[in-house]
Amino acid sequence: MQRRDFAAALTAALASPAVIGAAPAAAADRSGGGLARHMHAALTAELDDRGAARALVPHLHDVGFDWHPETAALQDLDFIVAYGFGNRPPADGGDPTKVRPEPGPVNEELADTVARVRGRRDLPVYAQWEIAHFLESKHQMTDVTSIEPVVAPDGTITYLSTDGVAAQVAGLRENLPGGIGTAGVIGFRDHVKRCVQTTRDRGMTAYAPHGVDMPGTYDTESGQPWTRRRDLYLVHDMAAQWAVLREKLVREDEAFPNG
Repeated sequence: MQRRDFAAALTAALASPAVIGAAPAAAADRSGGGLARHMHAALTAELDDRGAARALVPHLHDVGFDWHPETAALQDLDFIVAYGFGNRPPADGGDPTKVRPEPGPVNEELADTVARVRGRRDLPVYAQWEIAHFLESKHQMTDVTSIEPVVAPDGTITYLSTDGVAAQVAGLRENLPGGIGTAGVIGFRDHVKRCVQTTRDRGMTAYAPHGVDMPGTYDTESGQPWTRRRDLYLVHDMAAQWAVLREKLVREDEAFPNG
């Protein structure tokens, strides 16, 4: 099958009544039923390899066609982890490797989301510093642990990745008398699924709080180019998901070389 035919098959799959059925399209897509069958047929023809297609389709569906994290009721959560998204260049200029950027409007919206959740249940909060800034200055929130960037002796700032933030939170909670507990994850709409996955990969039970709408408006003036528009960010996020998946599959193959 030519690539254009493969793309056409996927387009037809997305539009097909067999995918949607009696359920809403989004629910049908997340279930992986009809769409996954169409993807499997198209990829089998493209690769001429049914086994490889069977192995790949669940990953393709998860990374590219499901952007919704698992959720849990607020009463089942023990703490909140809030992941930042984008920033603004330093207000007064300067060397960006040694001057902190401005937190920016998206992180303010994320802080507002944390505040709404805290208004429903008083939970300790671990927030990336861009969000913690607004939680403390705008919302006067207490019991907030700010996850800070790493500053070298020469003043060079290394900003934490999503995984870096999760690792810091895991380290802060691992020795608590009651155990780590269950995390309620707050993140930008297109980032939050990966935030939940990354939190879990660091050994924490994690869900997005059920019924909480996450911010989803992109900042065209963000200091991080990949966070300025949706199509570019989705490529960035999928690349990050694929990189993590690759590492997991390689480790699995090394641990169980014979399957």
